[in-house]
Amino acid sequence: MPIANRYFILGHIWNITHSCHKQEFLLKFKRDRDRWLYWLWEAKKRFGLTILNYIVTSNHIHLLVQDGYKQEVAKSMQLIAGRTAQEFNRRKNRKGAFWEDRYHATAVESGENLIKCLVYIYLNMVRAGVVQSPSEWLQSGFNEIQSPPEKYQLIDRKKLCQLVDVKSDDELKKNHLTWVKEGLIKSQIVRDEKWTGSLAVGGKLFAEKYIEAVGIKAKYREVKVIDNCHLVQEPSRPYKIDL
Repeated sequence: MPIANRYFILGHIWNITHSCHKQEFLLKFKRDRDRWLYWLWEAKKRFGLTILNYIVTSNHIHLLVQDGYKQEVAKSMQLIAGRTAQEFNRRKNRKGAFWEDRYHATAVESGENLIKCLVYIYLNMVRAGVVQSPSEWLQSGFNEIQSPPEKYQLIDRKKLCQLVDVKSDDELKKNHLTWVKEGLIKSQIVRDEKWTGSLAVGGKLFAEKYIEAVGIKAKYREVKVIDNCHLVQEPSRPYKIDL
């Protein structure tokens, strides 16, 4: 059963990353990526998961969600990962792990940092050199924002508008394109580990509140400041526990 990193706390926006076992390309076929999205839809129906963005690549997923206080994320990840793995192994007559045991969850502050995280997720396959534009990769939230389907909408557009401080759906579409075009500038298409390796990303007060909420487990965490952004991270060197 997949579990989150040990610093997961309820009531935040989370960028969740979950990799296939040993980074294998177990999601390389469209039918398997579509099944992952089907079970994401089921998780939304069953548990009320608030989805803000997503992408399913060939060997890992990104899922941007806002968690409430009913453990929606934990229940959803258990359902999605479990059913996806079961279906794949049954069809391929395969045994063994499909996913890495632990998924990583990075707390993200609303507003500017959330916008940057949205764009970072969209550009995943552009960075990999698979596509030139996020619109070319169908299993992501990009096309859903620009052309919402009549049925099976995964993204909570109303909640997303609130969190990125836009007034309407039309404004979201317009700004959304602008954010992505800016992100497509060549100098920005680089892997940024703060979205996949940090425990929290935001302003100074956000980082302080996150550490306070985590409590004693965050006592030895490091806070780095990069471009006015505060990153709560694991320590870069071994430390002694103060007994």
